[in-house]
Amino acid sequence: MPEPLDVGLFVPCYVDQLAPEVGLATACVLERAGCRVHYDAGQTCCGQPFLNMGATAAGTRLAQRHLDIFQKYETIVCPSGSCTATVRRRYPEFGVGADEAGHAQRARTFELGEFLVRRLERTGLGARFPHRVAVLSSCHGLRDLGLGSASENLGTRERSPTEVLLGEVEGLSLVPSLRDECCGFGGSFAVRLPEVSARMGRARLREWADAGAEYVTGTDVSCLLHLEGIRQREGSGPEAIHLAEILARTEDR
Repeated sequence: MPEPLDVGLFVPCYVDQLAPEVGLATACVLERAGCRVHYDAGQTCCGQPFLNMGATAAGTRLAQRHLDIFQKYETIVCPSGSCTATVRRRYPEFGVGADEAGHAQRARTFELGEFLVRRLERTGLGARFPHRVAVLSSCHGLRDLGLGSASENLGTRERSPTEVLLGEVEGLSLVPSLRDECCGFGGSFAVRLPEVSARMGRARLREWADAGAEYVTGTDVSCLLHLEGIRQREGSGPEAIHLAEILARTEDR
């Protein structure tokens, strides 16, 4: 048998604080896929919210700290498309990780589904989830990381790693999504324009509910928390669940 791959687990700060079960599920899935998972408790925010809001001094300090902490890992995996995209795509814009070593480290940072499908070529992980599930193609994963085919691109549509993995889950029925519009979260957008943000989220939930979805899943906890908050306030719509939580399940519950 091949040697297990050592993986550094990159847990976004909002996962750590608001949805730690997603971090635990990610570790479980990676171990089931044959990886040795390492977690550095000294990790903090990757700097994304600060960089997005123009607080570049604080953001670049956090970005550099992130690279310093994770430089010891040959492979880095994160259950967040937006945080992965920040490391891979945005750090050089602020002069962080722009050298050869930084480029190599950023290139070996993966979103969870991307890592399983494109790096490990593992799709069947023994998961069981007998429900109708819709997929949220989050903006960062779709357009910054190329996790699927965006609707504005012409040509043959490519299934996202999330869709590939869900296709191997026993009992799961994938609900087709009509479009790949933003869920309305958008980080600081939801704070600056909460009414518009909530309206966008309600529209997506209604679309999935009308299609018969019981759950909506994706790669970004932030987007899923936004949708779940709306669902609970409205009292209707599919329940939000992260991809890692589905892949970690092996029995009905």
